[in-house]
Amino acid sequence: VQLQASGGGLVQPGGSLTLSCVVSGIIFSFTPMGWYRQRPGEERELVAGIYSDGATNYADSVKGRFTISRDNAKNTLYLQMSNLKPDDTAVYSCYVLTGSIRSWGQGTQVTVSS
Repeated sequence: VQLQASGGGLVQPGGSLTLSCVVSGIIFSFTPMGWYRQRPGEERELVAGIYSDGATNYADSVKGRFTISRDNAKNTLYLQMSNLKPDDTAVYSCYVLTGSIRSWGQGTQVTVSS
């Protein structure tokens, strides 16, 4: 399984970014997947997940601001982030869940600062 994340960067508070994660080596449409983030000195936390039927779940801290989606034709997972806050600054990593195994992408840095 290979995951390639992109789209991070520096954005001002209140701004928007969209992260992408291209996945290969799995049957994409059947696979649960999502995004975690890790702030410096903190544990990794689940940001959002999406299942094969399209059901989604979000961390309370991002509900109403982030949207997770998937394009099965492009084998790509997305995370649309809006109204970004400095507290959203972290390394964001995509993952896929195949059985009990979680595979990770390399992470992309998101920095929210004026």
